[in-house]
Amino acid sequence: MNVHGRPTRTIWPSSDGAAVEIIDQTRLPHEFATARLATLADAAHAIRAMLVRGAPLIGAAAAWGMWLALREDASDAGLARAHATLLATRPTAVNLRWALDRVRAAAAPLAPGTRAAAARTLAIDICDEDVALNRAIGAAGLPLIRAIATRKPAGQPVNLLTHCNAGWLATVDVGTATAPIYAAHDAGIPLHVWVDETRPRNQGASLTAWELLNHGVPHTVISDNAGGHLMQHGHVDLVIVGTDRTTAHGDVCNKIGTYLKALAAHDNGVPFYVAAPSPSIDWTLRDGRREIPIEERAAREVSHVSGRLADGTVATIDILPAGSAAANPAFDVTPARLVTGLVTERGVCAANAKSLKTLFPEK
Repeated sequence: MNVHGRPTRTIWPSSDGAAVEIIDQTRLPHEFATARLATLADAAHAIRAMLVRGAPLIGAAAAWGMWLALREDASDAGLARAHATLLATRPTAVNLRWALDRVRAAAAPLAPGTRAAAARTLAIDICDEDVALNRAIGAAGLPLIRAIATRKPAGQPVNLLTHCNAGWLATVDVGTATAPIYAAHDAGIPLHVWVDETRPRNQGASLTAWELLNHGVPHTVISDNAGGHLMQHGHVDLVIVGTDRTTAHGDVCNKIGTYLKALAAHDNGVPFYVAAPSPSIDWTLRDGRREIPIEERAAREVSHVSGRLADGTVATIDILPAGSAAANPAFDVTPARLVTGLVTERGVCAANAKSLKTLFPEK
């Protein structure tokens, strides 16, 4: 996608071949900055501290982290240590485990001297595959938006609502939930996106809005609690969100607050779709509410916010009374019964085991 008019990915090998470079998402939207990852410790920190975030991008970063680790120690012990270190960084997004298991399986049968090169090749493949998956999701979801557009009075935009950031910043490129949005915009379909601010961390206000602005997509940032009101008054035609882990039976784990949007959409008859690339589907799980581990992040993400002051400097401030506690569950689970459909790289299906198996019979 575009950053100041220049096509850009979120992660790429450095020009000197000695490291990996990323967009440091903790600096957005007020500063576009990159960071260099040269060691296993660098990669683990980038994932844990959310310099990179979003399930598909976490997986891609983990694959690159395995390459960095195997350059340092390609022994069996080094391979196991790299896998364990990166797996411990974030517990909820299944793409992390998927990518790590894939690299480990490819590297383990090889002689130690060839493991790093094989991991690098596979990391590149995982990144390219992610882009292809997301473009396919865009193609699969575009007809949903086009169908709504044909029913709208001439000149009126399709109003979409999305939560958190499931855009290209959450992937290697294009995005999951935003892929159909970008496809519709590029096809000339008038649309407007309601962007949930997504407290804490404000990934909607800081990241999704920044993305849409750079690509020229009309949008408006709203407080998280405004979505239900907009749905009640007919100002939302479709909700589309991403997923960090979807069960084989269609339960969806995504950024905290997604469940409440699904409830509001269900109550108001608004279609609620989830963009779910297959690496984000955990085929081993049935009941999302009971089986998906929910990451509990630091209370500081709730108690502190960052913003740009009048003089242009960026500051972080404490917004809570001294002594008040804060809790920070990072994700919630939306039961399959509230999901209108899953938009995958193989098409759109109902959120249930039978429909998923129809699209993915090999699973």
